[in-house]
Amino acid sequence: MANIEGKVVVIMGASSGIGEATTKKLAEEGARVVIAARREDRLQALAQSLPNAEISYLVADVSNKEEVQSVIDLAIEKYGRVDVLFNNAGVMPTAPLSESRFDEWRQMLDINIMGVLNGIAAVLPVMKKQQSGHIISTDSIAGHVVYPGSAVYCGTKFAVRAIMEGLRQEERENNLRSTIISPGAVDTELYLTSKDLETQEWLKNNQSTEGFGLKSSDIADAIAYAISTPETVAVSEIMIRPTKQMI
Repeated sequence: MANIEGKVVVIMGASSGIGEATTKKLAEEGARVVIAARREDRLQALAQSLPNAEISYLVADVSNKEEVQSVIDLAIEKYGRVDVLFNNAGVMPTAPLSESRFDEWRQMLDINIMGVLNGIAAVLPVMKKQQSGHIISTDSIAGHVVYPGSAVYCGTKFAVRAIMEGLRQEERENNLRSTIISPGAVDTELYLTSKDLETQEWLKNNQSTEGFGLKSSDIADAIAYAISTPETVAVSEIMIRPTKQMI
């Protein structure tokens, strides 16, 4: 795919699902990829599965700004630049507000919102100095609509939309592009972040490709498209749903 080969791409939340699929897609297209997540065994296995790719990995928790900065520093140390940052890490422990799950609320705020802000803060000075760069964040259909049982999760995804639009407006004169990708149901491990077993089962059944969910590779293809457009073209937002999804 044009305009991907040789680009330095940092992917946060790369150990499974959309992050893993995007790593594979971009590596196949010739990108130089630096991946990060909390699970070192998954990162190592992913890197080893791509023997012909130029790929490095570092363990990092996106809620820890120092660890996120270390990932960007690794990319700069190896390649001298960062062309794309993909903020993909996220959790979805859904439950009604009446259950007052304070720890889960804090986890969503720390990962879904602060994780994106930590990534932006770490890479923005680099991209402004380059006068080029592309920041992508995984949002959700839940960042566009609200539904019962997911108020806090939806709130974090609405916040990501606002942050990324603010980034676009503030940094357009520095030739920086921003994109949010808003998937509907996707067959990933995201359902495992819910602690409620009944909710877990419902999400698993509805997100699976046997139900009607998208494949992670479908989202990876959309991300590759956004990256591949010319620098004069900013694909600000992509919404992608399974054909049969109602919300």
